[in-house]
This record gives sequence, structure tokens and C-alpha cells, in this order.
Amino acid sequence: MAQGWNVFRSFFFSVLFFQTCAFCSSSIPLFNGKDLRGWVSAKSKAAAQWKVENDFIEVVPGLGDIQTVEEFEDFDLHAEFWIPYLPERTGQDRGNSGIFLQGRYEIQILDSWNNPTYPDGVCASLYKLIAPLANMALPPENWQNYDISFRAPRLDEAGKVIEKGEVSVVHNGQLTIERGLFERGTGSAAKMKQGVPGPIRLQDHGSAVRFRNLILSPR
Repeated sequence: MAQGWNVFRSFFFSVLFFQTCAFCSSSIPLFNGKDLRGWVSAKSKAAAQWKVENDFIEVVPGLGDIQTVEEFEDFDLHAEFWIPYLPERTGQDRGNSGIFLQGRYEIQILDSWNNPTYPDGVCASLYKLIAPLANMALPPENWQNYDISFRAPRLDEAGKVIEKGEVSVVHNGQLTIERGLFERGTGSAAKMKQGVPGPIRLQDHGSAVRFRNLILSPR
């Protein structure tokens, strides 16, 4: 019975996302499939220099993170990603990247197919804050997808969190984080200012991960 409920719940969240987000008139394609217009280096703010080929963006290791010029508040995000086959690597070094919501809250990307690591560091985790309910990773060199529903933390005038943020993640059709609560950024972004709009940032963590069909729907 529990398994049946989990299947229904995942199906419900997936259908709800696509009905309310992916096809609505306010959806914003973050990548046009041709070039990196609208993207900049997260560090220098110069034009982004990652590889663009066959309708996908590919991390160029060593060039650093890239992020959207546009900034966002609460939103739903559809993203597809592809992880290279790196059998010589293990743990967090195998196919690592991430999608930073508002540039502060990382949904982890990692080759988590037969690659043990800490629970809140696997693919589809809110990095080191919320572990996914299940590992839905496909083998490397397969296109995978996220459907992410995000609501940022609310702060008072003094900068104190008065209402935690909330995130849900559907990974390859399975609900892996259900309304997970958080009140700070992840990793090195933990001390970044909150309560203001931020970009979508894609991480360079040394692996040639690819991205396509990045579609955001503001709330």
C-alpha cells in the first residue's frame, strides 16, 4: 500500500507541475538552444564561455560557474541534465555539478549510479541540507530531468528568517523531496544574503555535465 501511495504521489506532483508550470504562458526558456545569451560568468560577470552544441550547454571544467543575468523570486523550474561516464572517479568527484536556485540553494547533480556517498550529497539532494527520499539516478550518459518547485525563505527587516523556504523535487518522475524546509544557503553560499531575488546558477565542479530544456515559471 505504501509503495502504491508513493507512486501515486509522485505522479500527482509531476502532473501538477506540468499542468501549472511547464506549459503556462509565463514560462521563461533560460537557454535558447543556440548560444549563451542571457548567461554570464558567476565570478566576473563577463559573457559565459561554456560549450554550446546540439541544443545543450556543456560545462567547460576550469571556466567556473555561469548564471542567468535575470534574477528570480519564487518559481518552478524544469531542467534536463546529462552526466558523463567517469569510471576512474568516485564519490563527490564523479559527475558533480549543481543547479543553484537564486544562486544560493544547490540542488545537487552527481553520478549516483552505483557510487556511494553521504546521503545529503547524492543526486537530487538539497546539498548537505535535505537528502532525497529515494535515489532515482540513471546510469551516466543518459538524459535525466528535474522538476523543482521553489519558495524562498522570508526575512524580517533585520534579516532574520521568519518563514523557512520550501522546495520540492521530482527526479526522473519520482518525488524525491516533498516540501522540504530550509533557512540558509547550501555549502559556500550559506552566508550569502537572503531575502532578495537571485539568478539560476550552474556549477562547474570539474565534470563536463550537460544541460538542456531549462524552463522557469515565476510564481
